[in-house]
Amino acid sequence: QVQLVESGGGLVQAGGSLRLSCAASGRTFSSYAMGWFRQAPGKEREFVAAINWSGGNTYSADSVKGRFTISRDNAKNTVYLQMNSLKPEDTAVYYCAARIPFGGRYYYTGVKEYDYWGQGTQVTVSS
Repeated sequence: QVQLVESGGGLVQAGGSLRLSCAASGRTFSSYAMGWFRQAPGKEREFVAAINWSGGNTYSADSVKGRFTISRDNAKNTVYLQMNSLKPEDTAVYYCAARIPFGGRYYYTGVKEYDYWGQGTQVTVSS
């Protein structure tokens, strides 16, 4: 089992940057595939980016490609989301999620595919 705690959210102007962090408890963090999701008011939770256990494979939603980068530091039990060129439509609560990979898959993009979730961190982008 793993517990996840996000941090780094805040208020930023359009065009600015933020780096979100997700700290995981436990000694087996490097076993988990990780993901970032977001949920805006009145909308469903949506996939943002995912990374495999080693950090060698990543995948991002089209809406954030070229602007957001997911990475991880297994020595620090932390996964990051670097967000650049932020837009007002990026405003949402951002969640990190974890699961043990299965069947040779490197990463996962579905909300229901993850077993563990953090409490979320608010990101607000002003125009």
